[in-house]
Amino acid sequence: MLRLSIIVPAFNEEKTILEILKKVNSVEISGVEKEIIVIDDCSSDNTLKLLESNPSLYNKLVKLEFNSGKGAAVKKGLKEASGEYILFQDADLEYDPHDYPKLLEPVLRFNADLVIGSRLVASQLTRVYYFWHKLGNKFITLLFNILNNTTFTDIYSCYLLFKRNRVNPDKLSKTGWEQQAEILSQIISKSDIFYEVPVNYYGRTYEEGKKIRARHAFAVILTIVSKRLLR
Repeated sequence: MLRLSIIVPAFNEEKTILEILKKVNSVEISGVEKEIIVIDDCSSDNTLKLLESNPSLYNKLVKLEFNSGKGAAVKKGLKEASGEYILFQDADLEYDPHDYPKLLEPVLRFNADLVIGSRLVASQLTRVYYFWHKLGNKFITLLFNILNNTTFTDIYSCYLLFKRNRVNPDKLSKTGWEQQAEILSQIISKSDIFYEVPVNYYGRTYEEGKKIRARHAFAVILTIVSKRLLR
């Protein structure tokens, strides 16, 4: 059995946390055992209370003492994980766990080091979202591809699936949104087999709880460039 550690960072997601965990649990993939790790980033709403009342929905619950950001929650989750592979799952409903079989196919068939779920490659459903977000995503993806000689289409998708031994959490220095670029840079430097698969996307508006802002792109760009130059 391949062991897959699914890391779910959560901050003030009381409206969606139980539903997303139920969806994660409902997905069964032949030959794959799931380890579900939820990290509560010191939520100020009822997220933690709901999690503590439903322990059957996860294998591990990690409670951060201070609100430290998604990157810190991810780093803690990586240290707790025991699977051969890691998969990130946001605690909202923007990404559908029923896409897991597609993400795992390159792993099970080709021993992929990294699989990205792209919202921009023949997805069946993609909610129309902010123009400047899409433009920014295309720019940082292009920059990453140029510097790393890759052909990804969507490096800031939530769905990142990779071999756990390709990322050393102790060497992750970023705790903000730019951490994903840092993680990808680590993986690319140690790996050879990369895949993308189409995934559906049900993006939220700011009013619905979306957290990322356009200003976060500047730190992402700096991280992409610095990690390539310092490799």
